[in-house]
Amino acid sequence: MLKGLSITPPVIGRISIGRVVEKNGKRLPEKDDQFTVTSQVQNREGWMLHPADQALRKLQPGKLRAIPVRFLFNDPDLNLRAEYSLFDRETGRPLCVGNGETCKRANDSSIESLPCPSPDGCAFGQKGGCKPYGRLNVLIGDEDELGSFIFRTTSYNSIRTLAARLHYFSAVSGNLLACLPLELKLRGKSTTQSYRSAIYYVDLGVRSGSTLEAAIIEARELDARRKAAGFDQVALDVAARAGFSNGAFEDSIEESAAVSEEFYPSEPGSGDSQGHGNTEAGAPPASGLIGKLEQRAALLGGKAA
Repeated sequence: MLKGLSITPPVIGRISIGRVVEKNGKRLPEKDDQFTVTSQVQNREGWMLHPADQALRKLQPGKLRAIPVRFLFNDPDLNLRAEYSLFDRETGRPLCVGNGETCKRANDSSIESLPCPSPDGCAFGQKGGCKPYGRLNVLIGDEDELGSFIFRTTSYNSIRTLAARLHYFSAVSGNLLACLPLELKLRGKSTTQSYRSAIYYVDLGVRSGSTLEAAIIEARELDARRKAAGFDQVALDVAARAGFSNGAFEDSIEESAAVSEEFYPSEPGSGDSQGHGNTEAGAPPASGLIGKLEQRAALLGGKAA
């Protein structure tokens, strides 16, 4: 295994609730109020749709606001990785990644380990636009049982909600998270900061038409079949954990450029935590004292999570 290279779950597609569009010669993030499932290939119009997108839309009328999923790992923190992250907005290179206690910061010649006071208490982070950044890997369908779709977000609501749900489902199922039949759901809410208009974030729940008890029974049956077939979930989690820890930064240079464009744009305010579809779809930028106070509350809530 190459040292310094983070080994991440194989990705065969993307899940987004927004896109990047060109306006006045600039490429800026644009929010949406539904999921879009894309491939990893772009053309001039943006990311090309994955065949799963059309298949999912056939199963539900109207907008795509629910996606049936399973997870690769039993450990919630392997399925969802969230850190405070700062990217170079010109090159897309990751500069600093931290967890609120310690961080890894890249300089011209090396990577330093430093204290991480979170963006609210870090002069370097405030200057560079550091904010929470989460990556969730899920399985859609049965075509590739180790090939995942990735959902990236800088939304406090999405990160906090998904983290809580993953840990809760893991606990109530007896650590059978990878076997539970679950569903990503797009939920709406209104706040003072959004001027009472709806903003959207991603939640996780039992699939529509089912119950938690039925999902746990199905998970136990699937776990028994996998063990009988020789499937070693414990070893898979161990391998994933070792792969993530093999590198300083999870995103590759190619991925970082796309992430920086979508979530850390150079246009002031266009990539803030209330302004983009994969952040908080539907909300206008915060302004005034109330907006600042709610942003402060969100930051404190992110620390507690």
